[in-house]
Amino acid sequence: MSYSVGEVARFAGVTVRTLHHYDGIGLLSPGGRSHAGHRRYDDADLDRLQQILFYRELGFPLDEVAALLDDPDADPQEHLRRQHELLSARITRLKEMAAAVERAMEAKKMGINLTPEEKFEVFGDFDPDDYAEEVVQRWGDTDAYKESARRSASYTKEDWQRIQREGDEITGRFVALMEAGEEAGSEAAMDVAEEHRRWISRNHYACSYEMHTCLGEMYVTDERFTRNIDKAKQGLAAYERDAILANATRHA
Repeated sequence: MSYSVGEVARFAGVTVRTLHHYDGIGLLSPGGRSHAGHRRYDDADLDRLQQILFYRELGFPLDEVAALLDDPDADPQEHLRRQHELLSARITRLKEMAAAVERAMEAKKMGINLTPEEKFEVFGDFDPDDYAEEVVQRWGDTDAYKESARRSASYTKEDWQRIQREGDEITGRFVALMEAGEEAGSEAAMDVAEEHRRWISRNHYACSYEMHTCLGEMYVTDERFTRNIDKAKQGLAAYERDAILANATRHA
């Protein structure tokens, strides 16, 4: 059996552009071509793509993925064992962090000094107070919550407008990278993810790379976050999560 580039993209949940890029850099070249010269992928190609996507999910840069997969002494079974260990460690770390990370830190009680009219002016139809009770129940005892609440208590409408404007600028940079076809693990996307982490630290609470990674996971596991973020561009929440993970790996 062989498959077209469109079929493989659909199977794997990636874009045709991504497959073309992998081919262009020699990471995944199709095993054959049709009479018309179109790419045709066989089962071995699909196995390699699966390995690539596993490593990408773990935040490995493409050049490292290529080095790992092209190692002549590598055992395919060993790849799977290693990936399983890394994924298990990541799951454990995220579970440990979940108790210390609040679900809606960026959205919690942000309107503490604002009238209803001012909150609407700053946040539109999104009301941070809708999350307040849940946030207190889940993370009210954490240092991050206390720090954010302390800062929030002093912010004026102008402060929130500035914070919102800065956040919108970061979102716009992510969207521009997506539309330009930049991979979430690219240097440019990681740089924007780093600015996002610093933006949180400047305005809300000290955001470590581990905490930032947990926030990124929340962007795709909590459909409220996904729905809100994807208003800017479909798939943006997942793109931000991937860029955040890659940036955390870069600074590990």
